[in-house]
Amino acid sequence: MQDKFKVLIIDDESLARDLVRSYLSDIQGIEILGECENGFDALKTIQELKPDLLFLDIQMPKIDGFELLEVLDEKPEIIFTTAFDQYAIKAFERNAVDYLLKPFSKDRLLQALDKAKNRIMAKTGHVSKASALDKLQQQVDDDKKTLERVVTRLGSKITVIPVEKIRYLEAADDYVMIHSELGNHLKEKTMRFFEEHLPAGQFIRIHRSFIVNIIEIKSLELYTKDSYIAVLKNGEKLKVSAEGYRRLKEKF
Repeated sequence: MQDKFKVLIIDDESLARDLVRSYLSDIQGIEILGECENGFDALKTIQELKPDLLFLDIQMPKIDGFELLEVLDEKPEIIFTTAFDQYAIKAFERNAVDYLLKPFSKDRLLQALDKAKNRIMAKTGHVSKASALDKLQQQVDDDKKTLERVVTRLGSKITVIPVEKIRYLEAADDYVMIHSELGNHLKEKTMRFFEEHLPAGQFIRIHRSFIVNIIEIKSLELYTKDSYIAVLKNGEKLKVSAEGYRRLKEKF
């Protein structure tokens, strides 16, 4: 049996962190590694200290709790702490992920903690946890209407890319390369996800490999008898399929 469960508290509100810490303070077998007030610090701390369990707030500035999950390679056991309304809570309940609805009591925290401990100790718990988190993340993605930003990670560096700074997106095997004013960044999402969630009036799928921000298009040039290329303001040239050309003609 594991001697101590290593815990990290992540919440932008100091009073909320203090409450979780006070609830955990007299519980044997718990080692509080520290506290983080934002996702940037949390990523670095998780990579360095490898906690067993996170108490993770959803609503935080810079990046929220779900965006932090997106950039974690290995996810510890997670107890979400949230002020979401009951409608949003259904997403957690359908995916069997532990959550604490603020304000919560110590007894309610202990119930979630016991479940997390059992999952950590059980070999099969890691499989079920990953599956539940993956399903939750998929549902969160599906529920999103329009993206306002995209969060990417390279090593311990997180980059938040506002959608208006994106020039175009390019299919890259199981990833998407985001070309933007902030540089080029890989994201483990599908082109279909971005096609469905980027602002429809601003981005167009011009080819199976490219989604372009229409304000970045300088001109369209005939490439062969039946195909075109889009010339961007920065000089880059992107292939345009027949369907992509039809979409551009409808737009302009």
